[in-house]
Amino acid sequence: MAASPHPVRLTTRLVDGLVCAYAPAAGAVGVLSPAVACRPVPGDGVVAHAVAADLRHAYYTTLHAAVCVTVDGAEVWRTPFEPAADNAHGHLPDCELSPDGRVLWVYRPDAMAGRDRPDQWVAVDAASGAVLARADLETVGHGGVQLTHPASGGMLLNVGEGQDGTAVYRASLAGGRLELLRYPWDDRCLIDLSPDGHRFLTVDHAQRDLAVHAFPGGETVFTLTVDDFGHDPDTVFLEWSGGHLTPDTLVATLVGETEDEEDWFRHYRVDARTGRVHGEFDAHAADPYDLRPLGDGSWLTTGPGGHPVRRTAS
Repeated sequence: MAASPHPVRLTTRLVDGLVCAYAPAAGAVGVLSPAVACRPVPGDGVVAHAVAADLRHAYYTTLHAAVCVTVDGAEVWRTPFEPAADNAHGHLPDCELSPDGRVLWVYRPDAMAGRDRPDQWVAVDAASGAVLARADLETVGHGGVQLTHPASGGMLLNVGEGQDGTAVYRASLAGGRLELLRYPWDDRCLIDLSPDGHRFLTVDHAQRDLAVHAFPGGETVFTLTVDDFGHDPDTVFLEWSGGHLTPDTLVATLVGETEDEEDWFRHYRVDARTGRVHGEFDAHAADPYDLRPLGDGSWLTTGPGGHPVRRTAS
């Protein structure tokens, strides 16, 4: 596997109750062992998680707070989601570290949590837990997916609102406030950001097409429909998964049913610049979502014990 000019960032997974971080060495393939395994505070139900690049601290969200702990589980800080809410309607707070590790970005689905307020996007000081800035969102989301821009340090956020669609936002922290922009769609799901930060990938909420957009403006570079992959759009759909195998190669996921009503899925390589479909490839994934492209030509699936397996095409 050729060296990538875009280094692979830490990957985290929750395995056996521990927040595990993986830092795969160049060329390493197979089942990955965690570089560190951080223990949450007893009683905390971890929803989303991240680990600092120096492997000294882990961050996670519960339904009620954002938390920072040391490797051995000692609580460093806890920032409660206020006002307190006891409702559990499938809302999932998310967290993601900025590239420099100084800011923890937190998506709070406050409306669904029953806090009688809009959803919030919050920038938290990763060292202290202090809120640096926050913005109200025009969403009633169940959960969110955040992607970090590798160069600017800005963030993209996808808020899923169930049958009501999705919202995609862009934000950066400047002068103690969030500079927030909502893209003009309510029917596109954010999937991935290219390793060089020049493009991002979305899939139609109804799963009819995928699109590549220019960053930051969101202009559509190209769109591919199910037809472009040689399948019947009445019976086959684009899944909300995939991403950048390399800066110039995408992975798209298609799903359907056989005549015997058995589910199937297939992965395809796509030129991220032109939209040309290169063909199908076997990712050795267990399901349509068991694939995380790393952007350097390799990707992760999941091993029997829950730890990631790094794979390459060679």
